[in-house]
Parts: sequence; structure tokens; C-alpha cells
Amino acid sequence: MRFATWNINGLRARIDFLLHWLRDRQPDVVGIQEIKLTDEQFPHDVLADAGYRAVVCGQKAWNGVAILSREPADLLQCGLPGGDEHGARLVTAAIGGITYTTIYCPNGKSVAHEDFPRKLRWLDDLRHHLSQSDRSVPMLIGGDFNICPAPIDSWNEPALAGHIFHTPEERDRFRALLDLGLIDVFRHCKPDAQEFSWWDYRAGAFHKRQGLRIDLLLATPALLARVRSVEIDRDYRKKKDGLTPSDHAPVIVDID
Repeated sequence: MRFATWNINGLRARIDFLLHWLRDRQPDVVGIQEIKLTDEQFPHDVLADAGYRAVVCGQKAWNGVAILSREPADLLQCGLPGGDEHGARLVTAAIGGITYTTIYCPNGKSVAHEDFPRKLRWLDDLRHHLSQSDRSVPMLIGGDFNICPAPIDSWNEPALAGHIFHTPEERDRFRALLDLGLIDVFRHCKPDAQEFSWWDYRAGAFHKRQGLRIDLLLATPALLARVRSVEIDRDYRKKKDGLTPSDHAPVIVDID
């Protein structure tokens, strides 16, 4: 099965781009973030025509997450318990014997902003929620974590260390997720690769390789043993047929 995660940065604006990618890459399951639509506004019919069902945890004009799948999916959780103040940022479904959660972690804005401690609390709530999960079922968590897990995941760690996405507090929370027994699939498979999944639209950041790896897939050990390959689909950070991409690239993992 092919799983993916992608911050689509507005599904209404990016639906044709998403359909292009679905036709080209043929994923089985995709967690998408920042859909910026309510459940009622979600384009179920358009995606059904492309061969995908969807479970949705939406929100008007902001946030919102969904899981697209070829097979039927059983919705297990909509919203992070205790995280209502941050909006619709988590959805979990059971698909093909795998529990897949997609998340959209709060950005935090800056270390001086009041949203930063809220982001840390959200990550603490996420860890608590995941710690209650049934570990006998293979589990994958994909999403926009808004954290560079390590210096290699930033284009300029010396200048950005201590700033948002690069703080010890955020990285401590990320390590706490790994302490649950989860593994960062990309970093496990490519320990020395410096690749990014997000680039600012401004100042030619994409072409200058000034990016961050903040879109991640975490797997339980049993599921990791089934991983065949993982890649950041950098090609889909480029325009396609005149369509404007998200500022994030999809991350794809193929699993036996």
C-alpha cells in the first residue's frame, strides 16, 4: 500500500492540483492537512470520481484535516481530545488493518507569541492521546508537525536555532512522541539525507533549497518492518499544467 501525507494549503484552491497528483502517483491512502473547509463543503463527489473516499474533520476557512482512501475507512477519532481551542487538527481512521492518523500541529508563530506555549500543550495532548492507542494494531501518524526534528532538517540551523520550529522545547516534545515507540520513517531509511518538505513561497526559497523538513510520517516498529521505500515528492512542489502547488511537498511511504 502507498500512504502519503500532504499539507495542501487550501483544498478549494488546490483541488485540481491534488487530482493531478492522485492520477500520477496513485496512492492508496493520503492524509491531507489545512483543507480550510467544513465537512459540508468537502468535495466528496469530485474525489469519488477519482476513486477515493474521505473521512473529514473540517473547519471553516482554517485548519481542517482529512484522510482519502481507495478502500473503505472506519473513522475512529475526529479532533484531538483536549485540543478544541486549536481547531480541527487530527483525524484517525482504520484502513486495511492499519490505523492511520493525520495531524496538523499548530504553527506557534514565534517563541514570543502566546501561541507558542499553546503549541507545546497541543503536542503534550497529542502524546497523551497516542499513548492510549492500541499498540497491537500497526499504526502510522502522518502530518505537518511544524517542527524540524534535528539540525539536518533545516536549511540554516546555525541562524535559526532557538527560533520557531527549531527550539529545544519543540524538539523535546517530538522526542517524547518517539519515546512511545514511534519511528520517523524518512530519517530511519535515509539517516544522512538533507531533504525538505516545505519552502516559503517568497524569495525563490524552493530553488535556493532554503527549506525545512516538517512533514513527517511516524510508524510503529511492526509497520516499519514492512516499509519498502519513502520519499519526499519534491516534484509536486513545482507548478503542473499551470496549476499552483502548495508550499509543502507530499511525503510518500510504500508499505508491504
